[in-house]
Amino acid sequence: MEKTMYRILLLAVLGSLLLINVSFASETDDRIIASAKESYVFKTFLKNGDVKIQSKDGVVTLSGTVAEESHKLLAQETAANLPGVKSVNNELEFKGERPAEMSDAWITLKVKSTLLFHRSVSAMTEVSTQDGIVILKGEADNQAQIDLTTAYARDVEGVKEVMNEMTVAKTPEKPAEKKPEEKTVGDKIDDASITALVKAALLSHRSTSGLNTKVETSDAVVTLSGVAKNAAEKELAAKYAGDVKGVKNVVNNMTVE
Repeated sequence: MEKTMYRILLLAVLGSLLLINVSFASETDDRIIASAKESYVFKTFLKNGDVKIQSKDGVVTLSGTVAEESHKLLAQETAANLPGVKSVNNELEFKGERPAEMSDAWITLKVKSTLLFHRSVSAMTEVSTQDGIVILKGEADNQAQIDLTTAYARDVEGVKEVMNEMTVAKTPEKPAEKKPEEKTVGDKIDDASITALVKAALLSHRSTSGLNTKVETSDAVVTLSGVAKNAAEKELAAKYAGDVKGVKNVVNNMTVE
C-alpha cells in the first residue's frame, strides 16, 4: 500500500515538474518570437518581405521570403542573438531575380546594402554601376560625408573605381519630428539587431570580409574578438563597427597574428 502511494506521489510530482517545464519553454518561445518581431532588423530591413518565425524549445525556424538576398543573413543573425535562442534553422527564400556575381547589377546591390548599414553616410545616395565603376549621386550634409561614402563604396567587393558626383546640400533639411514609436525603432536599436548589422557590415567590406571576427553586443556596446592579419585590419574592423547604426561604443579585443 505504502509503495503504491509512493508511486502515485512520485508520478504526481514528475507530472507537475513536466507541466512547469512545458509552461516555461512555451513562455520562452513566445518571448523569442515577440522579440524578433519587435527588433530593428525585422521592422526595417525585413518589412517588405514575408518572414515567418517559429520557436520550439529555443530552436528558431525562419521561413517565407525576403526582398533581398542579404536579408537572409540579417534575419538569421538577429534571431540567433536573441536571449533564449539555441539554434536557428534558416529556410528563408529570395524569390527575386539574382544578378550574376560580379555583374554591375550585383555590385550596385552590394554597395547599396553596405551604405545602409552605416549612419555617417547620406540615406539619399543614388548608386549605379558601369563596367565595375560605381557612380554615386545625391546630396550630403557635408564634404566629410561625401568622402566617407566614397571610401565605403570603394571597399565593396567587385568595385574597380568610384566616381562620386554627390554635392553638399545648401540647406540641409531638418529631420521631421518622429512619432513616439518611430523614436523607439530608429533611436534605440536592440542588441540583437546591432550584432547582426555589425556582422553584415564587416562581411560587406572586402578589407574585413575574411576576418575571423566574433561580435557581441550589450547595451549597444559592441565587443569584437578574433584574429586579424595585422594592426590595420584590426583598426578597420573597429572603425566599420563603430559607424553601424545604433552602436554607442566598440571594445576591440581582436588579436593580431
